[in-house]
Amino acid sequence: MRARYGIPLGITAAGAAGLLYAAGFEARSFRLRRVTIPVLPSGMRPLRVLQVSDIHLVSGQRKKQRWLRSLAGLRPDFVINTGDNLSDPEGVPEVLDALGPLMEFPGAYVFGSNDYYGPKLRNPARYLFEKAQGRHGLNGNPPAVDVIHNPWEDLRDGFDAAGWLNLTNTRGTLKIEGTSIELTGLDDPHIKRDRYAEVSGGPSDAADVSMGVVHAPYLRVLDSFTADGYPLVLAGHTHGGQLCIPFYGALVTNCDLDTDRVKGLSTHTSQGRTSYLHVSAGCGTNRYTPIRFACPPEATLMTLVGRD
Repeated sequence: MRARYGIPLGITAAGAAGLLYAAGFEARSFRLRRVTIPVLPSGMRPLRVLQVSDIHLVSGQRKKQRWLRSLAGLRPDFVINTGDNLSDPEGVPEVLDALGPLMEFPGAYVFGSNDYYGPKLRNPARYLFEKAQGRHGLNGNPPAVDVIHNPWEDLRDGFDAAGWLNLTNTRGTLKIEGTSIELTGLDDPHIKRDRYAEVSGGPSDAADVSMGVVHAPYLRVLDSFTADGYPLVLAGHTHGGQLCIPFYGALVTNCDLDTDRVKGLSTHTSQGRTSYLHVSAGCGTNRYTPIRFACPPEATLMTLVGRD
């Protein structure tokens, strides 16, 4: 009897323990990633940029809100929000409250699909099937139907009132102690809202440093930013793979980016040019899959330094 049932029961117990760890501990084990990126002109003072992404806030997530508020203690020069703030139509006031201390600093934002639409319950295995078939988001899949519409306008108005730049298929400029930072943003490629033709042309000669900002790091977008000469592109969306295998890494990116660049700092090359790419693993999860494994939630403090 023991030989017959011992192994299945052991596997079940291990699976239950792993699920409890992934949902109860790791999904709430917030981290700060720190990277240094040489993209400034030689001799310019370093700039500290805080990137927050994929908050996916659900009402009542108090620990996440406290952690986000605490990030203001880092005193960044400016903040970049790369989208997917919501996972609850009622969550806008709590997002604005959690980000309130950060909105005291200069900043800019783009939206992701979950800012516009509420999540739907789906089998996580579908991400593997879609990857095998080359389908991601609305890129090759039929349009979503019967979706929940989030009050993204309220979120936009809150960010705008704080003075953050809305980079929805447009350009903007921040002035930090005499330094001109040009930001070129796109709406979310995951739901085909990106319009690169409206912002093409590359960095302005008048800017001290330029960067591209987008939610989902689809290759068509990275190719365009890089070919146009942007030295740095910031993105989110991937959740770092969310459910990873220890010592192996991510299985999916939920877009056509390869898993080797699913999170952190890497590079991208297009038409003979190379840009730095930073993909945030984000600090949240879809409300229907509130687990992370071997991929803690995070924000990133980037120190931009001179190229030399």
